[in-house]
Amino acid sequence: MKTWIATALLTGAALVALPAAAQTKWDLPAAYPATNFHTVNLQKFADTVKGATGGKLVITVHANGSLYKANEIKRAVQTGQAQIGEVLMVNLQNEDPAFGADGVPFLTSDYASSKKLAAAQRPVVAKKLDAQGMTLLYTCAWPGQGIYAKRELNSVKDMEGLKWRAYSPQTSRLAELVKAQPITIQAAELSQALATGKVDSFASSGATGVDSKVWEQLTHFYALDGWQPKNMVIVNKAALSKLDKSAQDAIAAAAKSAETSCWAESEKLAQGFLDTLAKNGMKVQKASPKFAAELNEIGKTMTEEWLKVSGADGKAIVDAYRK
Repeated sequence: MKTWIATALLTGAALVALPAAAQTKWDLPAAYPATNFHTVNLQKFADTVKGATGGKLVITVHANGSLYKANEIKRAVQTGQAQIGEVLMVNLQNEDPAFGADGVPFLTSDYASSKKLAAAQRPVVAKKLDAQGMTLLYTCAWPGQGIYAKRELNSVKDMEGLKWRAYSPQTSRLAELVKAQPITIQAAELSQALATGKVDSFASSGATGVDSKVWEQLTHFYALDGWQPKNMVIVNKAALSKLDKSAQDAIAAAAKSAETSCWAESEKLAQGFLDTLAKNGMKVQKASPKFAAELNEIGKTMTEEWLKVSGADGKAIVDAYRK
C-alpha cells in the first residue's frame, strides 16, 4: 500500500514538473476600427496563424490606434515594441518617397492598375524594410479615392479655403496645390475633427466615409478612383527569427492568403461603401469633366514632383509599372 502511494505521489510530481507547451504572444497594432475590412482581414490572418501553429503563436490585433497611433506603428515594429503591425504606406512618404508611390494622385485608376503598381513597388519597399530590420508580409489596397466636402465642387477653384484633412504628405501637397488648408488628422480622430469643424473636407475612400459616418457632417462625395493607397503588414525580423521554421512557414502562408483575400474584399465592397453613403443622404457623384480635367493636371504635376524626389527608386517603380 505504501509503495503504491509513494509511486502515485512521484508520478504526480513528475506530471506537475512537465513544462507547458511553449506559447509565443505577439501584438499587432492597427489604425482602423475593428469593423473595417482591413482589420477584419488582420483578425482572420491572426486566427489562421494560431490554427496553423496549434496555438503556439497567438497574435492579438489592437484596432483603432488603441495600442499605438497610426504614425507610431512602424517605429514600434522596427524597435520591437510590437512584433508585427499594419501601416498605411503613404504615411512614410517623408521618410522615403518609395513608400508613397501609391499615393500619387491619378497614377492608377482601378484595381488592375493598382495591382500592377503594387507589384512594381513591392521589391523596392521590401528591400528598404529589410535594411531596417523588418520583413514585408503583405499589402492591401483601399478602394479608389474621392473627395468629401460640405458643399458642391465644380472646379478646383471651389476648393480654395477648405479645411482639408490630410492623411499623408501627398494629400497635404494636394491641398496646397488647390489652395485648401491641410490639417493632418489620423483616421481614429477623423469623426471628432469633423464634428468640431476642425476639418470640412478630405480625400479618401468610401470605406473611410462609412467608418466615420461622414454623412453626419458632410454632404458631397466626388468619386474619382484617382489612386489607391495600400496598407502593409510588417514584422520585426528578430521576432520572426526566434520562431521555429514551421511557425515562420505558417506566417508566410497566412500572409499570402490574407493578401489575396483582402484585395478581393476591397474590390467587392467598394461600390457598397458608396451605396451606403448615398443611402445616408450624401450626394455621391462623379466629378464634372472640368473638375476632373483640372484634378488630372494636378496629378501630372504631383507625379513629376514625386519622380524628382524619389530618384532611381521612383524611376524603377514607374518604369516597371508602365511596362
